[in-house]
Amino acid sequence: MPSQQKSGPDYQQFDFLMNAPALFNAAATGAELRLFIYLSENPGSDFEALREFSGVPAHQLRVLLQGICAAGLMERTDGKYRNSAVAEDLLASDEPDSWAHTLIGWKEIYYPAFGQMTKALKAGTNTALESYPGDEPTLYKRLTRNPELEAVFHKAMAAFTLASINDLVEREEFGTVSHLLDIGGGDSTTTARLLARYPNMRSTVFDQPSVSELAHGKEAQAFIDRIDLVTGDFFDTPFPEGADSVLFSHVLGIFSPEQIVTLLKKAYDVLPSGGRIFIYDYNVTNEETTGIYGARLGLYFNILASGTGMAYPADDFEGWLSKVGFVDVKTVGELDYEHGFHIGTKP
Repeated sequence: MPSQQKSGPDYQQFDFLMNAPALFNAAATGAELRLFIYLSENPGSDFEALREFSGVPAHQLRVLLQGICAAGLMERTDGKYRNSAVAEDLLASDEPDSWAHTLIGWKEIYYPAFGQMTKALKAGTNTALESYPGDEPTLYKRLTRNPELEAVFHKAMAAFTLASINDLVEREEFGTVSHLLDIGGGDSTTTARLLARYPNMRSTVFDQPSVSELAHGKEAQAFIDRIDLVTGDFFDTPFPEGADSVLFSHVLGIFSPEQIVTLLKKAYDVLPSGGRIFIYDYNVTNEETTGIYGARLGLYFNILASGTGMAYPADDFEGWLSKVGFVDVKTVGELDYEHGFHIGTKP
């Protein structure tokens, strides 16, 4: 007797999971073709208008639009296409915080690597890095050999950062910060938002040279006189001195516990007595069984980015901070996109 498709929320979630890779790529392709922006400006367009705009052959466009509609990002009524409410909100602009940039970056860099998941996890190292020229041990360093792809990567990173840092920027602890050291601050997206919120703050952004070349981008232009750029390697270059607070935002989860302790110790050493450390990163629950953003990120780190790291539980961060010597350690948890905010003070 042939089996029948089973119903219920769990089975529906399984059905979506099995088809999600194709639907994700359809959505990302729609973003690359700027279809969501076009429909925002021209709602109710017909198929021929979309074909002419996109330049995609009719049959292939028909297949693509079916995929995007099935993913819930477009609607078709009487042959006319419109963005869904979600697509209109998240994908229908070219602004720095558009999720379109994130989708394109994940399509081009993150998700192709996941085909090597079994190989990488069994090998215990990020074997998907073999697709990128060079002998450097991390994706971040190998991308310096491909400036165009590196720019795509950081554009995606900046867009997701802008979508996920409101809980960070609004933390009252930053109100008393005079000089912030933003470790791994990338293109200064996070620093720029903090400087906009706190007019008495200045920031030193520390990152590798190729990233710092991007650090006076659109978000940071208004604050150039309050941003200092220092380049170097996280582990081999001394951290700049003079700041009263250090921020690690979306950085420490990349690394192993031993590496994280090393970086926290370097931060501790450059802080004055009373100086504070802030960590903003993904937190998995202590049971390590929930959190789709953190689960995806941990797999990406181990398969491609660094060969280690994950979304760690809050208890791990607190333990590392205490081990290094910070006191008054605490966590503010359950923030947007599975984040936690960890704080410690140098005695």
